[in-house]
Amino acid sequence: MNGDPRGPRGVCLILALAAFVALPSLSVAQDRGSPDGEWHFQSGDAWGTRYSPLTQIDADNFENLELQWVWRGDNFSPHPLYLSRSTPSYIDGLLYTVAGYRRTVAAMDPATGETLWTYREPNTKRWEESMRASYGKGVGYGEVDGRGIIYVITPAFFLHALDAKTGEHLEGFGNPVPIPGFPRTGVVDLLADLGHDYDPYEGIPMDVGYITSSSPPIVVNGTVVVGNSHEQGYSQSRIENVPGDILAYDAETGQHKWTFNVIPQSENEFGFDTWQNDAWRWTGDVSSWAPLSADLDRGIVYIPTNAPTIDYYGGFRPGDNLYGDSVIALDTDTGQRLWHFQIDHHPIWNHEVANVPILVDVTVDGEEIPMLVQTTKQGMTFAFNRETGEPVWPIEERPVPQSIVPGERLSPTQPFPTKPEPLNPLGLSEENLIDFTPELRQEALDIMSQYRIGGPYMPPLPNNHTEDVKGWISCFGGINITNPAVLDPETGFLYQSSGPSCSGRTVQPGADVDATIHGCTSDSGDCTTTGKTLSDWVQGGGVGWSGPQGLPIHKPPYSKITAINMNTGEHVFDVPVGVASDQIRRHPALRDLDLSNVSGRSKAIMMATGSLLFASEGSGGRPILNARDKRTGEVLGSIDLPAPSQYGMMTYMHEGRQFIVVQVGQGGSFPGSLAAFALPEEH
Repeated sequence: MNGDPRGPRGVCLILALAAFVALPSLSVAQDRGSPDGEWHFQSGDAWGTRYSPLTQIDADNFENLELQWVWRGDNFSPHPLYLSRSTPSYIDGLLYTVAGYRRTVAAMDPATGETLWTYREPNTKRWEESMRASYGKGVGYGEVDGRGIIYVITPAFFLHALDAKTGEHLEGFGNPVPIPGFPRTGVVDLLADLGHDYDPYEGIPMDVGYITSSSPPIVVNGTVVVGNSHEQGYSQSRIENVPGDILAYDAETGQHKWTFNVIPQSENEFGFDTWQNDAWRWTGDVSSWAPLSADLDRGIVYIPTNAPTIDYYGGFRPGDNLYGDSVIALDTDTGQRLWHFQIDHHPIWNHEVANVPILVDVTVDGEEIPMLVQTTKQGMTFAFNRETGEPVWPIEERPVPQSIVPGERLSPTQPFPTKPEPLNPLGLSEENLIDFTPELRQEALDIMSQYRIGGPYMPPLPNNHTEDVKGWISCFGGINITNPAVLDPETGFLYQSSGPSCSGRTVQPGADVDATIHGCTSDSGDCTTTGKTLSDWVQGGGVGWSGPQGLPIHKPPYSKITAINMNTGEHVFDVPVGVASDQIRRHPALRDLDLSNVSGRSKAIMMATGSLLFASEGSGGRPILNARDKRTGEVLGSIDLPAPSQYGMMTYMHEGRQFIVVQVGQGGSFPGSLAAFALPEEH
């Protein structure tokens, strides 16, 4: 495997020629895993599309939708969770979600929102330390001898298998957990298969590291594939942690099938030579905290990863650091790596692969291609043949700025796709500056002259730098965990919500900020610091940067939906999202201007169906759901939501009626809630 002539940087594939003989033709309809009218996966289907072929709700009747029920997410943990990331699943007549910091599993009546059963895991110290407790994005689903099973990974890093109809644990699955309150069967302690010493209640010693979960497992042909997550890299200050190795289990028995090392552990593993300083021995992360996707017919699971331990400084781990910030294709039955691509080398920028790899069949220049699309925080869209890993369009290694932080050694180049074009400019040019008035534009030019400005790979500066500018600024705009992409498999159109953004970073000596306990996103708000050895440099905050008179430095739109035809790689449309904020509408310098075409700043939450593109105005926008034309982006109708939308939405057909469920939330009014809409019943 180490003999690939292109080395670890290129797309690497190890599929034998014989493996292609039995692969299905694109002319045959392939299984995306969700029957029409159902929503079996967190992202809609195994392909990660957030698409449903349903058409009962269309442009003609959309504004007739009525609110059917609201399911509230409070009372599922010691403190209410105001931001819900859990997209429900509709399976065989029931609706499933997770709620609260406990990640309590709930089954609901799809017609009324009534809670039918719940499961709450007993308390452990492992749960108390989870800084990703509030990140649960949904459930996994599979079948055992025709019986529906709900699979969920808890913040404490246990895998539960629950009967979909009753909520009872699956008999004969896993092993007993020696903690009071746990069921006698139906649970796998995932720490047992990572190879570290641990206590069932306490977990792995915090000076070794900590691992948790933020996304559901994915079930592929009888195998449950488990991802994981760690603490946000910008909150870490010590260099040791545990790797986020991918685990797989038999869906019926819970028997461990395989482990894929996300940080190679021997010279026999591909990518081992991308780790210098023996950092592979003791550093960690490279977790797959975004949702997974799968090609069910080919038996391939696709893994998106984040960076190794600590954001903004990697001097203690020289090298490209595979498989950090990568998309990895694994054989679901064996765990063998089929191919991978690293989105950015020696990752330090908090540019983790934050969204599910999306699959689609397209025709490019007359050739049928099974495609994988990887969207990014940088706003660059990568497209690969999902069988082979070959780029659909060329990807170039281009020079990028180098760090002046002592000890840091960045990669001299980073990969840039030649097609499609980025969602937003990489960098900041005069043509993209605010242009409401000549005076504001000149102020923006004056501000620019005080900084060094570039694209997404501008390095952080040490907080004691002596550069002749105030800071180094990165300008780009992509999509994050909070606004997943959508793909219509019937047309090949990819929809992404984004906006231009600029920011700068500094690093500071680790000794200045290290503490045994630090603030985090656990239920209590505090976490024990992982690791033993202080990093020389850690995240030091942002660079003072703002536009003229408190306005954005870019010209509008500040939020938009971009459609890309993945058959051609060409942008089809950009349409603004939302309306100008009060700050802009009331700004003295803009008082006499027409601001009707100025967008909001919050990013749209979207879903596609056979008839429409549904798009909200995001968590910071108006509580509105819009129906848009899928080919033009034109708004065809609007309805009110009970609160602003969050993260996702989904749809299903239940007893002859199509429902749309939108994740909503607003302070104490609608904490982590679901709002369901349908057309009026015919009497």
